Amino acid sequence: MSSNEELKNLLDFDLLSKLVVGIGEVSEITGVPTRQIRYWEEKGIINSSQEAEGTTRKYDYLNVKKIILVKELLDDGYTLDAAAKKVGDRMKIINEAFAKLAQRSE
Repeated sequence: MSSNEELKNLLDFDLLSKLVVGIGEVSEITGVPTRQIRYWEEKGIINSSQEAEGTTRKYDYLNVKKIILVKELLDDGYTLDAAAKKVGDRMKIINEAFAKLAQRSE
């Protein structure tokens, strides 16, 4: 198997783009209470997709990743605002790196 094929298998962008889970599952996976997830969304730290008013909030891969990173920084003693800024900076760097990798694997 070539390194490009291995990279494609490891970085299945199509799968990751389709990964969407409900708020309850996100809470269970990350250990962050649903109330806190909703608060972070109100503050603009993360975003959910809702099909209609009153339906369950759904979160994609990138937002689940943000939740995990914010929680980790809060556990390390950062304030929510400082953690959100640091995660935003990290996500920008990560997104740029993955965009370069995606271009190489085409």
